[in-house]
Amino acid sequence: MRTSLRWTPTMTPGEREVPRNPDSSDAVFRVPTAADGTRMWEIARDSGVLDLNSSYAYVLWGAEFSESSVVVEVEGRVVGFVTGFIRPSEPDTIFVWQVGVDADQRGKGLAARLLHHLMDRLAERGVVRLRTTISPDNEASQRTFGAVARDRGMTLSNEDYLSSELLGEGHEQEDLYTIS
Repeated sequence: MRTSLRWTPTMTPGEREVPRNPDSSDAVFRVPTAADGTRMWEIARDSGVLDLNSSYAYVLWGAEFSESSVVVEVEGRVVGFVTGFIRPSEPDTIFVWQVGVDADQRGKGLAARLLHHLMDRLAERGVVRLRTTISPDNEASQRTFGAVARDRGMTLSNEDYLSSELLGEGHEQEDLYTIS
């Protein structure tokens, strides 16, 4: 089953919502490095909801997939990240693997700002679409990706993708979401 929502932009291109909390106004968005990998792993581990990969995987992500990923620092400390990769079968598409934000930084709009930053940076390379998977019970991620699509005047669609049988015991199905 496939569903789509289309929003009409209320802002001009390049304009973003003002952060909801002034504490995040000094946020610095940048390309991650291998040295950020351990901190990204800690954020994922401490989230309690993200599938936790090995610390090596996050270090490798910072080393090898940095151009398609982003971290955010507040007061010199990494407090959030997005890991992603350019889909080989769709070079105009960023596939977002994980979005993680420290518990004390949630509710400040950082997840959406991370996604906007990544999409803006990759637009220079011809990336026009974002794909990600979200489980049906993850309403926070659905709202975040919906807000990003709305802010950009783009369409958010979703379809069945990976069944729980494929993903193994205890893992809910993952639906494919597309912002285009």
